[in-house]
Amino acid sequence: MDAHSHGAGQLVYAAAGALATTTERGTWVAPANRVTWTPPGFQHAHRFYGETDVRLVVIPVDLCGELAEQPSVFAVSPLLREVLLALTDRPETRPGAHDRLRAVAIDELVEAREQSLHLPEPGDDRLRAVTDRLHADPSHNATLVELGRAVGASERTLSRLFHTELGMSFHRWRTILRIHHGLIHLTNGRSVTETATACGWSNPTSFIEAFTEVVGQTPGRYQADLRNEIR
Repeated sequence: MDAHSHGAGQLVYAAAGALATTTERGTWVAPANRVTWTPPGFQHAHRFYGETDVRLVVIPVDLCGELAEQPSVFAVSPLLREVLLALTDRPETRPGAHDRLRAVAIDELVEAREQSLHLPEPGDDRLRAVTDRLHADPSHNATLVELGRAVGASERTLSRLFHTELGMSFHRWRTILRIHHGLIHLTNGRSVTETATACGWSNPTSFIEAFTEVVGQTPGRYQADLRNEIR
């Protein structure tokens, strides 16, 4: 879905598959155990991966004040999942039923941990030259020194820019980038070993450890859940 904005807030939930939401502040990826939140007025685009079952829930402007002021990704509790499915699966048969379900969804989101697979994008030209190279080939294992030589900046300058502009280290940013690509490969049916190699890990064990730390479940568990959701 090309770049657009809404006058109201929007929850987008991939009940199966995976979803990427992109704004000027970067890209968020949400597998099926997470939901994306886009506040009113934010220009954004969506991309979907795998056999995706997408649910859209509009949050009226007067209810948005309790939720985050910036695009976010939240963990989906079993209750929140059922509420999102109910809001999008069945017509409203009793007056106010959807309003009450929306109120439950907001309560759950207020309590939910933000689990933001957010990949911020830089404004600095030197840093953007580095991140563009990594986007083009996530498996590229160049050091920050080597990347600095290629773009005409010192390692020290680039390291500082990663922290000041993106709020994380070079290593962390590249790990999140690789996890983004890993989620897409796994959603599209590639094996854990193939995905680890394609995304630049030296062995599947290192990939499994990084994926589990960031996503909250192993790659194998993620793919098993995908198969269950598609059924």
